[in-house]
Amino acid sequence: MLMPSIFGEDLFDDWMRFPFGSYNESSLMKTDIRDKDGHYELDVDMPGFSKEDIKVELKDGYLTISASTKKDNDEKDENGKYIRRERYMGSCSRSFQVGDSVKQEDIKAKFENGILKLTVPKEEAQPKVEENKYIAIEG
Repeated sequence: MLMPSIFGEDLFDDWMRFPFGSYNESSLMKTDIRDKDGHYELDVDMPGFSKEDIKVELKDGYLTISASTKKDNDEKDENGKYIRRERYMGSCSRSFQVGDSVKQEDIKAKFENGILKLTVPKEEAQPKVEENKYIAIEG
């Protein structure tokens, strides 16, 4: 039986997205990708994260961007009693296939104003080798 909710669509809507303020999972790590001559430019929105929270890894042809944060907000009154105490942790990650020929030293990264800017070279196309698809007939 469905029960009406006075808190919105779901009882836990605000609570579950609390670590990221008004951001929800669909607004985290929004990415713009531009195709330039010889490379791609990625702009990844990383609101609420600092440079130290972000890791970029290249492994097996995949570029993975991950970020995690931990915040402790303690507020006490003049007597040392808590008037508010909040702790939260959050993490997110996203992967892009860039190809096996892309090397780590060829990727450039810069973080400014909450946006991670990456320059990733295009994978060099390997020439296709035509194989003989005929079956040899004996006799």
